[in-house]
Amino acid sequence: MTSKVFDILVIGAGISGVNAGYRIQTSLPDSTYTILEGRHELGGTWSLFKYPGIRSDSDLHTFGFPFNPWQKPNPIATGASIAEYLKETTQKFVIDEKIQYKHKVVSADWSSDQQRWRVDVDNEDQPKVYYAKFIIMGTGHYNYDKPLQAVIPGLDKFQGTRVHPQFWPEDLDYAGKKVVVIGSGATTITILPAMVDGDVGQITMLQRSPSYVMNMPQKKPGELDWWERLLPRWISLRITRIQFIGIPWLFFLFCRAFPNAARNLLRKEAKAQLPKDFPMDPHFQPGYNPWDQRLCLCPDSDFFKCFESGRARIVTDTIKSVVGDGIELTSGEKLDADIIVTATGLNVQICGNIALSVDKAPIDKAPVDIPSKFVWRTAMLWTLGSDSASRLLCRLVAFMRDSKYTSATPRISEQAMHNPKPVLDLKSTYVKYGAKALPRAGSGGAWAPRSNYLRDSWLANRADLREGVEFGSVST
Repeated sequence: MTSKVFDILVIGAGISGVNAGYRIQTSLPDSTYTILEGRHELGGTWSLFKYPGIRSDSDLHTFGFPFNPWQKPNPIATGASIAEYLKETTQKFVIDEKIQYKHKVVSADWSSDQQRWRVDVDNEDQPKVYYAKFIIMGTGHYNYDKPLQAVIPGLDKFQGTRVHPQFWPEDLDYAGKKVVVIGSGATTITILPAMVDGDVGQITMLQRSPSYVMNMPQKKPGELDWWERLLPRWISLRITRIQFIGIPWLFFLFCRAFPNAARNLLRKEAKAQLPKDFPMDPHFQPGYNPWDQRLCLCPDSDFFKCFESGRARIVTDTIKSVVGDGIELTSGEKLDADIIVTATGLNVQICGNIALSVDKAPIDKAPVDIPSKFVWRTAMLWTLGSDSASRLLCRLVAFMRDSKYTSATPRISEQAMHNPKPVLDLKSTYVKYGAKALPRAGSGGAWAPRSNYLRDSWLANRADLREGVEFGSVST
C-alpha cells in the first residue's frame, strides 16, 4: 500500500482548498503540502453543478481570492467563468502541481503517540495512506452525493421527467416543455430566466413561501468607476473589493436594525422591475424579515424580466399531491408538467463525510461526533471567510513550529459552553434541516460565532492564538 508524508494535507480543490494552498506556500514556504481532491477535476461546486444558468450567489470581488482579484466587470459570474478563474489561479501560483485528483479521503485518525494524522484515501479503488501534522478541510458544506430530500407527497407517481439541480442531466431537452420548479431560493431564481432563454414552453415557479430577491447590476466591458479610470489597476481592484465588502455589510445592518423599512425597500425595488400588472402579493411577500434568510441576487434583473415573456409565472401554494401528469395544489389548482425540478436545497454536511477519530483502537472507537463540538474562532463553515481561516491556521502552524509544540487542542470552558449559539444565524430551510450536522458556537471569546467578514479578517491576523487552546509537545 502506498504511503506518503506531508506537513499539511488540504482536502478539496475548490475555492477554499486553493486558498489554503496559496497561504501555505506564502506563509509557510518550508512546509510540504498536497491537495487531495475526490473528483476528477478542479472546482468543487463549480465543477459539480450543471443546471441552466449556474452562477455565483455572491459577488466575485469578495467571493474570489484577495491575492488574485476578480478582474472581470460582472460581479455575479457564471459557473464556467468561476471554474476558469480557479484554473487560472492555480496555474499562476503553481498550485496546480500540488493537486492530486481522484483521491477521495475516507478516514482520518489522529495518533497521540505519533503526533500526526493518518489519512486513508481511495484512489480509483487503490488504497493509499497519507501522514500529516495538520489537515485543512476545504470540503465545502454540503453532501455532493445526496441532496436535501424534501417531503413531496406523491412524487413517485409522476410519469414525466424528475430532476434535482444537483444532478442535472446535461442532455435534458426542455424546449417547448411544461416545467414546474419547486423552490424559492437562489437556485430557482437562477434556473427560471435561463430556461426561459432556452425556449422552455411554460415554466412555473412553485413556492410554499416567497424569498426576498434583489437586483445586482452587472457592469459592461469598458464601463469604469472613477477610481478605475484614475488609479493603478492593483489599487482600483482593492477599492472595488472594499466597496463590495462594505456596502452589503452596511445593508445587512440596516436590514437587522430596521426590518420594516428594509422590507418596504426590497418590495418597492422588486415591483419596479416586474411587469406593471404583476401581482406582488403573495408572491413577493415573505413571512420573515430581510436577512433572516439570505437575500437572493439576480444580475441585471434577469429573474424579474423573465416574466415579461409570458412563459414564466409564480404560484404560491402548497402541494396536495403530485400526480402522473403534474401537481395538484391545496387550493384546488392543478399544474400540468412534463418536467418537475425539485430545487429544494442542499444537504448540509461538514468535513466531507470523512470518518474522523482520535487514537483509533483495533476495535474502532466511536468517530468524532461533530455536532457535539464547538468551533474555535469559527475557522470553517464560510466560503467568504476561507482566506481568513487559512491565514489563521497558517499563523497557528508557524506559532507551533517556533514554540516547538507538536499538538494544539481547543479546550472550551464550562462558561463558554453555556447558552450555545448556532454557527450560521440564518433561518433558511436547508440551514434548519442541516443544524443537526453542524458544530456549535460558544457564548463569547474565541468561541463566538462569526459576525462579519472585516472582524473575521482582523482576528485572522491578530487574534491571541493561546486563547482557548491547549498546546502540547510530545517527543516522537
